[in-house]
Amino acid sequence: MPETSARRGLLLILSSPSGAGKSTLARRLMDWDGSLRFSVSATTRAPRPGEQDGREYFFRSRDAFESMVASGDMLEHAEVFGNLYGSPRAPVEAAMQAGRDTLFDIDWQGGQQIKQAMREDVVSIFILPPSIAELERRLRSRAQDSDEVIRGRMAKSLAEISHWAEYDYVIVNHDIESAFRELTTILQAERLRRTRQPRLSDFVRGLNREFEAR
Repeated sequence: MPETSARRGLLLILSSPSGAGKSTLARRLMDWDGSLRFSVSATTRAPRPGEQDGREYFFRSRDAFESMVASGDMLEHAEVFGNLYGSPRAPVEAAMQAGRDTLFDIDWQGGQQIKQAMREDVVSIFILPPSIAELERRLRSRAQDSDEVIRGRMAKSLAEISHWAEYDYVIVNHDIESAFRELTTILQAERLRRTRQPRLSDFVRGLNREFEAR
């Protein structure tokens, strides 16, 4: 590949209300580009049967986790049902330096923390449902939750949707094929940003030297 292909990796944040299609789009994106990797979170909860440290999660004691937060080694973190969860900084920065992109499947609060920590390296995308009725239909089609649970999920979804304007891009998921095309178009364009191609300056200087030598 030419030298101009070298670039700095980016952090791709996908957020959406439950049922809007975020997880499906994330899986399809991973299948589309094998170099893309999910961010592996750290947690203080105990491993479940079959889980391995560094694969499903980085399993850490509460003291170790809190030490990472205090030293700035977590890009984002939150407490959920008594356990801490967060995104370690080191593996993400290593991937960026190697020109690899990292995918985050997180809510708006985690996304805001990462944007504050990494700023220009972040591309954030919010996935919207085509309608509230369709969102509820998708939740009910799973046939896993009671009416009370679905009402709670719908209320949480409306709260998530209220933060749509905090994202760089918004995709309305009318159908998964169109939404996926839009998602890959965004990623391809963001990868070509001048600021993510550190060797371009050297390449242009080379063009100038070539011209002067004629």
